[in-house]
Parts: sequence; structure tokens; C-alpha cells
Amino acid sequence: MRVLLHACCGPCLIYPADQLRRQGLDVTVYYFNPNIHPLAEYEKRLSTLMEYCQRVGLKVVSGDYDIDEYFRAVGSPDQDRCRLCYKLRLQETARRAAADGYDAFSTTLLVSPYQKHDELRQAGEEAAAAAGVAFLYEDWRTGYRAGQARARELGIYRQKYCGCVYSKEESRDPKR
Repeated sequence: MRVLLHACCGPCLIYPADQLRRQGLDVTVYYFNPNIHPLAEYEKRLSTLMEYCQRVGLKVVSGDYDIDEYFRAVGSPDQDRCRLCYKLRLQETARRAAADGYDAFSTTLLVSPYQKHDELRQAGEEAAAAAGVAFLYEDWRTGYRAGQARARELGIYRQKYCGCVYSKEESRDPKR
């Protein structure tokens, strides 16, 4: 089975990609993250992801970077920006998976204990129904620490915030 795996960054890719490959699935990594800000951070995450994928023999494709697309989709920070961001990225991943003939898609966001897991699952299932391709749901949170430890061992860049300008500002708040 061919799976298009949306990836937010190298460290979060490690555990899900390993798990899917152990199941004998043919995994291609899809880097589509117009939410990441600033552009230098986006490029650093992409470069890190590419280096890791080359090291372990994973194919990578990337989508366009359009921060304006993210802001149009999400609106103000007072709205439910995470849910809308998940929707944007998973709809595009599902569309790409269907267009390129993949059997299913998933996302590395499912490894993070900091993401809103139920909203991710719902966004994935809705995107799958709209695009006509299966959403491969896995709760990989139990492997988060192992993936992060492996990233440290390999010297992979590990960012301090989710990616969007709002999460970057929140990461600077000592009360959080």
C-alpha cells in the first residue's frame, strides 16, 4: 500500500515513518506547511527533513509555501486556528494523495502530544471523504519521546514551537 505521509518536521517524522515502514507500507513524505513562519524557519525545517529522508531512504515531495494561504484559511488568532490549520494541510495532503494515486494518507502531527488529536482525526477523515482517498489514522503519541531522542542522537534540528507566528509568540510566554 502506498501512503503519502504529511510531515511537519524531521523530528516528528522519525517515529511515524518507522512504524509505517515496519508494516511494509510504501511511504512518501509530503512537506506542505504554509503555516510555518518565518520563511527562514520553513526552509530550515524543510532542509532538516530532506537530510533525514535522504539518510533513511525516504522519498520527499513538497507543496508550495504560501503564508497568505495560511492566513486566509485560519483568520484571526482568536478563531480556532489549530483546527483550521489542520484542515488546510490535511485537505491538501488528501488532494495530492488522490491526484498522485496513493492508497492512503496520514500525518506526523499525530505523534505530538501537544496537538489536538481529536481535531486532527476529524480533519483527516473529512479530507479523506472529500478527496476519495483513505485516511490512515494512527495514534503515535506513545512514540513521541523516542522520536525526539533519536532526533537528538542524530543532531537533527528541533524547533521550539509548532510553526505558526501565533505559536512562536506563545512559546515566548513564560506563563505557558
